[in-house]
Amino acid sequence: MIELDARRLMCPMPVIKTQNAIKPLLPGDKLRVFCTDPGVLQDIPAWCRINKHTVLLAEERDGEYILTIEVGNE
Repeated sequence: MIELDARRLMCPMPVIKTQNAIKPLLPGDKLRVFCTDPGVLQDIPAWCRINKHTVLLAEERDGEYILTIEVGNE
């Protein structure tokens, strides 16, 4: 699993960083994104729906938001 640190970034940067991190990945690969902006709980899933990726898990832990994404077929 690939991990992306998008902590201390505000919208739209976590989504842009997620998009850039997914580009070289293959369908079925997984990306875990660590963020501190609560907006990612809406923004990243919306971006994933548009781009045919799947959010497997979205959780808050100790003031951080962690999303696990499975890469789909864009």
